[in-house]
Amino acid sequence: MGLAYVVVGIVSAAVAVFAVQNSQSMALRFLNWSFADVPLAGALLGALVAGFVLSAIPLSIAQWRWRARARALESKIDMLEAALATRESNSSLLTPRPAAPAPVARTA
Repeated sequence: MGLAYVVVGIVSAAVAVFAVQNSQSMALRFLNWSFADVPLAGALLGALVAGFVLSAIPLSIAQWRWRARARALESKIDMLEAALATRESNSSLLTPRPAAPAPVARTA
């Protein structure tokens, strides 16, 4: 997981340097919206942020599913451990204990 943060940091730094070095204005159009004189750096950084947000959504959904599955399995483990403890306590009450062996007499 740490390597992913390093890669994202390097890509982000590269995009930021590229955006700062290319600061000329541009016209930006998207569907019905039109923006004049938008700095190229702002457009690039905005696209980078949008990409991070859009990639984080499916990752967070998958993480939520794994956590829900882990919680369900932990509750199942707790239930099975309680059932096993109950069974062991009931079987120890019903099972007779073995008699102690008689002492062996030594002959000299």
